[in-house]
Amino acid sequence: MKNQLLLFFFLLSFTAHFGQTTISGKVTDTKNTPIVGANVYLEGTYDGGSTTEDGSFSFETTESGTQTLVISMLSFDPHYEVGDVSYFQDLKIELQESINTLTGVTLTAGTFEAGDNTKVSVLKPLDIVTTAGAAGDFVAALRTLPGTTTVNEDGRLFVRGGEAGETQVFIDGLRVFQPFNATANNIPTRGRFSPFLFKGITFSTGGYSAEYGQALSSVLLLNTTDVPVQEKTDISIMSVGGGLGHTKIWGGQSLSINTSYINLSPYEALIPSDQGVRWNSPYESIAGEAVFRSKGDKSMFKLYTGFNHADLDISQEDINFDDFVRFRLTNNNLYFNASYKYYFDNDWSVFTGGSISWDSNDIGLENNTVDASETASHVKVKAHKNFSSRFNLNFGSELFNLKYDETFADETNNEFESGYTDRLFAGFTEADIFLSNSFAMKLGARVEHSSLLNSFQIMPRVSLAYKPGDKGQFSLAYGDFYQNPLTESLRFDAGLGSEKTSHYILNYQRVGDGTTFRAEAYYKDYDNLVKYDTEMVQFNSNFDNSGSGYAKGLDIFWRDNKSINQLDYWISYSYLDTERDYRNFSESATPNFAPKHNFSVVTKYFVTDLRSQIGFSYSYGSGRPYDNPNTPEFMAEKTRSFNNLSFNWAYLIDQQKILYFSVNNVLGFKNINNYQYANTPNVDGIFDRRAITPAADQFFFVGFFWTISNDGKSNQLDNL
Repeated sequence: MKNQLLLFFFLLSFTAHFGQTTISGKVTDTKNTPIVGANVYLEGTYDGGSTTEDGSFSFETTESGTQTLVISMLSFDPHYEVGDVSYFQDLKIELQESINTLTGVTLTAGTFEAGDNTKVSVLKPLDIVTTAGAAGDFVAALRTLPGTTTVNEDGRLFVRGGEAGETQVFIDGLRVFQPFNATANNIPTRGRFSPFLFKGITFSTGGYSAEYGQALSSVLLLNTTDVPVQEKTDISIMSVGGGLGHTKIWGGQSLSINTSYINLSPYEALIPSDQGVRWNSPYESIAGEAVFRSKGDKSMFKLYTGFNHADLDISQEDINFDDFVRFRLTNNNLYFNASYKYYFDNDWSVFTGGSISWDSNDIGLENNTVDASETASHVKVKAHKNFSSRFNLNFGSELFNLKYDETFADETNNEFESGYTDRLFAGFTEADIFLSNSFAMKLGARVEHSSLLNSFQIMPRVSLAYKPGDKGQFSLAYGDFYQNPLTESLRFDAGLGSEKTSHYILNYQRVGDGTTFRAEAYYKDYDNLVKYDTEMVQFNSNFDNSGSGYAKGLDIFWRDNKSINQLDYWISYSYLDTERDYRNFSESATPNFAPKHNFSVVTKYFVTDLRSQIGFSYSYGSGRPYDNPNTPEFMAEKTRSFNNLSFNWAYLIDQQKILYFSVNNVLGFKNINNYQYANTPNVDGIFDRRAITPAADQFFFVGFFWTISNDGKSNQLDNL
């Protein structure tokens, strides 16, 4: 009996040993470096082991047939081998580094982001609206960034040698067709929008995504707040008017409104303009904005609307007239924007939305009148798919409709009508590919067809990024960009073609330890620019697309909010070399809006004992080119350099009440924007001239801002 038991256990042991399979191999990374401590196991079993110092592993299993071998390690993507266990021997496993969205490479060439939740931000929303001299206008704050040019008499964005009309603005991905308030010649405008309603800004100075088009120079993307933190009311009493804002929340739904009334009459009565300007009726406007949001478990619906009504009546000096020339303007603008986004369980998301705007201008110029109206709309459908952490895809299509009508009537009631209608279709696709935490690329293309121009355009877009270390990275970008000619030309000649530019960008950015350094070199090649043969655009001008040009330069940005306690500052410098042969230019030359050097310093200092935030901003621009008809050279002379030192002071009376004071151009620099020459020479054969200067050298602002909220802590410091 004892011998039989021994025989039984021997046979059992032999059978168990005979039924086992050894699984073995070696695990390395993509550089063939052994990975130590990786977990290797058969899925659904307790059979497995870990890799040793040389990356090897070996363990035995009694499992048979088709099995799944799993290899996992922190910071690497899991790897799976599926097959019969008998083949799991001497395996060579190569693990791919997992993509870390917090510390990995990101595509930054040509783009500045301002948002609280983005790792590549160089500014925050708070910075955009607390910059001295900006007076709450986010566009004025953006002009402290490199790549922009301060055109003092205009107020819009001029980017890297491009005109203001070459920058487009989008709210929640949908086009805004008239983003700036209407104004008179040589009187700077402001953006129509209040920062009260937006959570972040993306400002692309070049090389932007294939999702956006019809912009030769840049795009400005404004994103409304998804979910407000709490209910609150904001009250503003200002030296130039007042405002009221309120946010109401019902569960997943919320409504934010913001209204304002601006009237410069009291200010002009106290501090009148005295430099070639007489206000018959100073600028007056009433405006309102609202955002409704409805957030579901997997969806977000937004409805944005804005309205603006403005009037002004001004008389301005003109070298060609003995008396001041009178200009009257009434502008009405209404804008709607609705969007819906849904997130599916399989990493798909779909966005659909549309915008529509109506804009009208009733203009009086001496005894002549101009009635202009524009109706425009934009519809977009876009899909996004995350195939993995390494690859995601965006694609979509959009349709733009635009109708412009203008009627000019002279003092004898003779009328001349002009205008055009265009329907532009576009499609785009773009892929983000992350090969590792150190290298990524964005590949895309856009196609457009304009019914008015009867043209079809294809635009490739490419961006690359390489991160050699923890804090710094390099980026490259290339893209072709097309834009229809401006309304001033199309209303007289619909036979023109699209204008084109190509962008080439090299960028280096380093972020860490409370500092940001950014340097970017670029080259832009312009083609098919519109030219005409008259002094100004008019009905009998001859137009063509024979113009061309280039812009090249270097932008540098430095920010530090750590080295000095309570002090936050940034420094921007831009070098620009650009020439164009376009419009009525007789030869290729640098336009008046493009100074060679731009420099700005912005500082913000919080004085705890005084419960105050104090800010200074200094801007410098080298002389701007202008044409002197008394000399044979074209656009060969330059104005004096531009200088502006601005100051602001926000005093917290208590946590929710702020007294705010600011002054633009504290030192009263006498800036000259350009020169106007007489149409005909005087008796000595000389063309007389006058300097085009700001209507006032300085601007003072005082405001009281009061917030009423549930937490008793919120205030409007981020809106000033």
